[in-house]
Amino acid sequence: MIMRRVFLLTTAFVAGLGWLATCSAIAAPVNYQVPKETAAFKPGPNLDVVQKNCSACHSADYVSTQPPMKNKQQFWQAEVTKMIKVYGAQIDDADVGKIVDYLATTY
Repeated sequence: MIMRRVFLLTTAFVAGLGWLATCSAIAAPVNYQVPKETAAFKPGPNLDVVQKNCSACHSADYVSTQPPMKNKQQFWQAEVTKMIKVYGAQIDDADVGKIVDYLATTY
């Protein structure tokens, strides 16, 4: 009885390995072309700081599609803080105020 279970488990394991090998052989790599960036950040004070810190993760379109807000300074401060704390953006403390000022002034 024990030998039969071992045989059945071994057979199932080997069959599973064969199935995995077949599936991986069928799967083809996906190739795609990313479109060229057409959006650009608007000219403004500290544009270079924004491009250096923000462009690595998202396009200028992301900024320009934010909804209208009453307190721009507060809104953009919260957004930059979220990028740092939630998404792990590596932004120097010295650049945070410059980015917020640029965004509040320009958008």
